Amino acid sequence: MHTITAKQQLSPNVTRLDVEASRIATIRHPGQFVIVRKCEGTERIPLTIADADEEKGTITLVIQAVGKSTRELVAMEVGESIRDISGPLGHPTEMLTQGRAVCVGGGVGTAVVHPMAQGLSRAGVEVTSVIGGRSKEWVIFEPELAELGDVVVCTDDGSHGRQGFVTDALKELLDAGGIDILYAVGPVPMMRAIAELTRPYGVKTIVSLNPVMVDGTGMCGGCRVDVGGTTRFACVEGPEFDGHEVDFDLLADRLGTYREFEEEASCTSETSGRCSGDNCRVGLTR
Repeated sequence: MHTITAKQQLSPNVTRLDVEASRIATIRHPGQFVIVRKCEGTERIPLTIADADEEKGTITLVIQAVGKSTRELVAMEVGESIRDISGPLGHPTEMLTQGRAVCVGGGVGTAVVHPMAQGLSRAGVEVTSVIGGRSKEWVIFEPELAELGDVVVCTDDGSHGRQGFVTDALKELLDAGGIDILYAVGPVPMMRAIAELTRPYGVKTIVSLNPVMVDGTGMCGGCRVDVGGTTRFACVEGPEFDGHEVDFDLLADRLGTYREFEEEASCTSETSGRCSGDNCRVGLTR
């Protein structure tokens, strides 16, 4: 059992939970994730390890409530316990050891770039973070990233930071030059746009992919992605890949496989108890 030690509302539908998981906190690396199961018989949900405290023996999970399973998780309170947390899973982030890196996070993806920025900063790399949200209340992890380097905040309505998309701010940084590598995490359209933006500049671009995951070991095959014309399994070979080689069309198509069932379940889960398909929308929870 993994006891919740702290809870914080980060945005209207994003919640931070600090939970006891001492062994994972000790051995985890940036980019890795865990599979969480609230209790016996419930859905398995993959979540990125957004932070860890080895002394306290806790890890930080950032959860966007998009369906029945994630709503149940974020409804838990301090002192309650999560039944299973398996991990760390996936390959650690490919870290730059010197130079300058830019970390781009969109929405809940900002929580995923946070451990990347942490690792880069600890290695002595200069870090600039570009993060975005619909408005000020949707921007997360700004103070944490500000401790690691410069932060550029973008909001759709201009209520915080500069108005516009993260790609607008990123283009200015690319034009200025001096970027050795870029890490991007967010919705598929955002990651696709960033990969296309950086391509002519020749800047290596690492993206964290969000396919359907069930077991986290590659056995189910749901996490298949096409990278450079080769089928890769994101849960064991990723979740991070070269953004210039990812087939984003195929990724987007597979993410929509269960959309009809998700919509039906979202309408009936409160009355019938049917699963709302969070696992089919791992990109929104990771």
